[in-house]
Amino acid sequence: MRKTFITAAALVLAAGGAVAAVPASAQAAVPCGSGSFCAFTDADFGGLGVGWTGDDGWWEGNIADQDSSWANYGISGPGIKDHVKVYASAWQGGGVTICLTPGQEVGYNGGANDRGDSHTWTTGC
Repeated sequence: MRKTFITAAALVLAAGGAVAAVPASAQAAVPCGSGSFCAFTDADFGGLGVGWTGDDGWWEGNIADQDSSWANYGISGPGIKDHVKVYASAWQGGGVTICLTPGQEVGYNGGANDRGDSHTWTTGC
């Protein structure tokens, strides 16, 4: 499992200091590359972003119970786990707070907001 952390400042530096106005859905595409699932601390893909390419049974640090928006850029194909289930407790306990289909971006969901503690890649919701 590979985990990456993304901040708004890093995105500005990576863009050479250029600031561009883009729709909210496009903002998630920059830090959340192909094959990744990302969660962000603020609505509309703002704040700290964390990206994973595999399962994570225990979200640590600044993302646990701080997730407010999500993006799934999993790779699809026959038999490939390309959906992501986010759980309310570590080690996939406490029930699913949100499930994302491939390519889905969710800028905010009140029922899932600030509840994620772990996730798995699955073949469906």
